[in-house]
Amino acid sequence: MLEVAVIGAGQAGLSAAYHLVRLGFTPYDEVVVLDRNPAPGGAWQHRWDSLTMHDVHGIANLPGVPVPPSADTERANAFVPAYFADYEKRFALPVLRPVAVSSVHAVGGGFEVQTDGDTYRAAALVNATGTWDRPFIPWYPGIETFRGRQLHTADYRGAAELAGQHVLVVGGGASAVQLLAEISAVATTTWVTRRPPEWRTGDDFTPEYGRQVVARVEERVRAGLPPRSVVSVTGLHLRPQEQAAWDRGVYTRYPMFSRITPDGVEWADGRHEHIDTILWATGFRADLAHLAPLHLREPSGGIRMNGTATVADPRIHLVGYGPSASTIGANRAGFTAARSLRDLLKPQAA
Repeated sequence: MLEVAVIGAGQAGLSAAYHLVRLGFTPYDEVVVLDRNPAPGGAWQHRWDSLTMHDVHGIANLPGVPVPPSADTERANAFVPAYFADYEKRFALPVLRPVAVSSVHAVGGGFEVQTDGDTYRAAALVNATGTWDRPFIPWYPGIETFRGRQLHTADYRGAAELAGQHVLVVGGGASAVQLLAEISAVATTTWVTRRPPEWRTGDDFTPEYGRQVVARVEERVRAGLPPRSVVSVTGLHLRPQEQAAWDRGVYTRYPMFSRITPDGVEWADGRHEHIDTILWATGFRADLAHLAPLHLREPSGGIRMNGTATVADPRIHLVGYGPSASTIGANRAGFTAARSLRDLLKPQAA
């Protein structure tokens, strides 16, 4: 039986695996990383081709190896996976792929991890599955009648396929801001959000403010509430590459429509707008369905956390969840989870 099964090989999973090995867990014999993707790179390998290293909000260094220099024009979906692949190879991390975990059950004092192939037994779990495989699209009246195209940011492949259309972008996050800028260069756009956007300047993002943001997100997961996105706490930041779109009036925001019609959307006041494509930039939810048999969720819908450990069972750690959803937070969470499990499973080595 394994000591620790890590589920997911994105930033958080690789960080956890690195620290587990450094803290004395033997690769493959005591710890493995189960990754559903066919290649290294986590969710980055699935992002759209037009997302360049100039566009991303910074990539945190994985522990032990800094991110190499990159050209602004390099595609993020190639550069970051190459960095992750080199990292896995450099430290001989015990990553098995493609292995899709279907469910996890508590069995005989440990856990049984069922996959699309083998079944693994482990004394403890580090879940690092992120959110990419659970895109969220809210329901609105008439959504099933729309005759145009609907896609989520997870399905977006570039503005060229939307050229000449009228595109409705739904959502108030950073992805909506970025995609509005590039889509509006080739198409007509309308932007709708549930709440008016709160714009912040770069001067607002001090280290102290960052700590306050993390504390507010962590407060929710400690209470067992579903985590909110970081943007819901920080507000939106307009970058230089989006200034031209701002000057064109692209970021004129409209309130949410009341219903979707076969050829567009309609607001409560009766105003109707013809739409060719609805782009749902409405975020993601934590990909945790495989943990359902463990009954970790609170009645409020969240999972009560103490650091990276679940309150219901300290042998189960969630990294890349809640306050550790950012790349920097994921690195720290990986170390915290690894150290906690070392203290729990190998107290003599602590």
